[in-house]
Amino acid sequence: MNKFDLEEWLVEFAVLISEIVDEMPNIKAGNHLSGQLVRSGTSSALNYGEAQSGEPKKRLYS
Repeated sequence: MNKFDLEEWLVEFAVLISEIVDEMPNIKAGNHLSGQLVRSGTSSALNYGEAQSGEPKKRLYS
């Protein structure tokens, strides 16, 4: 698996989470759980993308 496979899988996972949340009941508990599920299920794709675009830290010692 290379980094593009993981990134693609994380995006597909986020889409799947969104589809699942759309089917949850519109009641107080469903809204609460769906909010948590969206935040946790979609953040991994965004965090991974940010981490891949970051610059490496400068080494203090050689």
